[in-house]
Amino acid sequence: MRFRLRRLAAAVVLLCAGAVLVPVPASAVEAVCQDLDIPVSLVDVPLLGLKDQTMYGRLCLPPGGSRTLQVLVPGGTYNSTYYDPPGLSESRSFRKPVNDAGYATLAVDRVGSGRSSKPLSGLLTASAQANAVHHAIQAMRTGKLGPRFDKIVLVGHSLGSAATIIEAATFQDVDGVVITGFTHRIAPLTVVPTVAALSPAALDEKMSKVAGADPGYLTTMTGTRYTAFHNPGPFDQQVIDVDEATKDLIAPGEMVDAVLIGLVLPYSRRINVPVLVAMGEKDSVFCGPLASDCSGAEVLRQGEAGYYSPGARLRTFVVPGYGHSINLAPNAPLLHDAVTGWMNEMVGR
Repeated sequence: MRFRLRRLAAAVVLLCAGAVLVPVPASAVEAVCQDLDIPVSLVDVPLLGLKDQTMYGRLCLPPGGSRTLQVLVPGGTYNSTYYDPPGLSESRSFRKPVNDAGYATLAVDRVGSGRSSKPLSGLLTASAQANAVHHAIQAMRTGKLGPRFDKIVLVGHSLGSAATIIEAATFQDVDGVVITGFTHRIAPLTVVPTVAALSPAALDEKMSKVAGADPGYLTTMTGTRYTAFHNPGPFDQQVIDVDEATKDLIAPGEMVDAVLIGLVLPYSRRINVPVLVAMGEKDSVFCGPLASDCSGAEVLRQGEAGYYSPGARLRTFVVPGYGHSINLAPNAPLLHDAVTGWMNEMVGR
């Protein structure tokens, strides 16, 4: 009897010890986030190095920190909330699975949007945004604003992808590039609803109140977000309401050189680090007749491969059944898994 009691006691001790020693899953521990105001400029002034603008960024560090950072650049009429939309399920957060995978994130507001400074709209181009992002990358590499990062990957969406391509090709200061919602061929037959959705921000009840925004800024008209960015994906009223509530500004000049440099010129061939291109299968801005074939990853890769150098080791991914803003798709976790898997293989922590 005593022997049995001793065995039972030993089993209880081992069980309790095991409970203590089992590691807590990374996803169960929240990332630590902080708001940053990063000094940047739209153009470089030789010798002076003036930083006359501010780029807002939300820096999130996984438990234990990370030496690898993803800089997340949103598209036109979006801001940093695109990557972590408030009020929606975690399945629509790009930031959280990246942090859970052990990588830090810095989701920025393009200059002229969100909490970033609002210069004259006529000063803003995709190239100017690329220059501002470059300054943010420099700050993150040197640790001027907090942690210092050894590896940095640029992640863009739509217009943010154009700025990402220009930045990576011009400054060659990143270790990888993720392009979402952007290819080298615009869809002429289906892009019209997206372009038609834009109107002067001064006419919008919400956007007209943005401090410092001059009459040249644009935004989307109320009630057009689904048609412009999500169609023909499943309609989710909650997603559209959040998208409308968090919409932001865009300057016309951002679109001009995004097309000239990002699309017309083979500028992306200057990128010599690994590249992942991810698209929605039904993206009406870039996919369809006379445009990119986004019906599958391999056919998309074949269509885009000529625009990238061999050093890019181009990979592609397609989110089935959704339109332009793929991070807000119900199956967005497929995108998140593809990006973190690519990061693990091509960049590393």
